[in-house]
Amino acid sequence: MTLSDFQAWAAAGQERIETFLQQELPQPGIAPQRLHAAMRYAVLGGGKRVRPLLAYAAGELSQADPERVTVAGAAVELIHAYSLVHDDLPCMDDDVLRRGKPTCHVEFDEATALLVGDALQSLAFQLFGDYRLADDAAAQLEMVKLLAQASGSRGMAGGQAIDLEAVGKTLTVPELEFMHIHKTGALIRAAAVLGARCGNGLSEAEFARVDAFAKAVGLAFQVVDDVLDAEAPAATLGKTAGKDAEQGKPTYVSAMGITQAKALAGELRQEALQAIAPFGERAARLAQLADFIVLRKF
Repeated sequence: MTLSDFQAWAAAGQERIETFLQQELPQPGIAPQRLHAAMRYAVLGGGKRVRPLLAYAAGELSQADPERVTVAGAAVELIHAYSLVHDDLPCMDDDVLRRGKPTCHVEFDEATALLVGDALQSLAFQLFGDYRLADDAAAQLEMVKLLAQASGSRGMAGGQAIDLEAVGKTLTVPELEFMHIHKTGALIRAAAVLGARCGNGLSEAEFARVDAFAKAVGLAFQVVDDVLDAEAPAATLGKTAGKDAEQGKPTYVSAMGITQAKALAGELRQEALQAIAPFGERAARLAQLADFIVLRKF
């Protein structure tokens, strides 16, 4: 599969997710109008939609219905968007730029941004009640549980708590890995596994391979983010550059240096590719996404 073929596939997936999110998010003319406008502002028209793309790629392994995968991918993306809105608040990272535009609390206000996060999280789980994603109700309930765990104190929210506690401290690489397996990695893993579970025919061992792939990719994603935060300008990032160093946050760059961090990203990429190698060509899209995540604009 060529690069242009991957780009066309990714663009089609991004468009499908965008259309679905536009449909499912409350229209801005519906009361309360300001909250609904802010929800749409926080979600639509930005981001690479990496998590839904991972869901689509993993869904190809289990011959999942793309319409089911769209719902699962959108749910994860809504959780991700809510986490960014809250992450940018003055009580957290206090940032003013996200996806190339003012952060939600800057464009609206802090109280509205707080409610935006709450409402986006609720909408994510509502999708699991509105749509059938699995043939068996018990299987769909397990998918709800998976997303809840990935979002909560043992997943993304817990990772954010560890991140806040780590400001001004020096963390070892294993400690950084523990933090980011939760903060960044949990939703990335959930996206891939949920996409695969929208279909049929995979064994539990094969689901474990998908999870191992996503775990490595999730860590690589954060390593690359840390490198880009140290090297890339804000115009490229779409968010404030150098913010981690300014706030005294421990990163892979501060722990290892840029050269070693880049090498670690390459090792994690190889680990991810090895996890899905037994799938052969069926995992081609997952492999391309690993490349896209790790090789983006070093």
